[in-house]
Amino acid sequence: MGHDKRWRDEAAAHVHRVGFQATLCDRGVDAMTVLALGLPVDVLVIDTALRGSLCGSRLAVEARVLRPNLRIVFASDDTDDGIADMIPDALTVDRDRLTGGEVVGTVRDVLAGRFS
Repeated sequence: MGHDKRWRDEAAAHVHRVGFQATLCDRGVDAMTVLALGLPVDVLVIDTALRGSLCGSRLAVEARVLRPNLRIVFASDDTDDGIADMIPDALTVDRDRLTGGEVVGTVRDVLAGRFS
């Protein structure tokens, strides 16, 4: 979930290759619709650069209202000071680390409860 379509598509392709499902959303409101409809979501990966009325931090807060136990990963860059403070148990990972196969390892760690 985020503003960079190429980054999202690459991450989703790696997730699919190992047998996980990925639902891609271009906007925060689309992600909230998926959650509100009750569709299965185990991990929500949010690009903190997501802007708009439902920006990255606001999306995380609203998602937790709907699903208090939802695992959240923030894909961050150096300019995202403080966004992870809104959801203290979220994992924040440098966006550059979530390219290629690294996203798969991160998703596996989050699902297993291992945060590194």
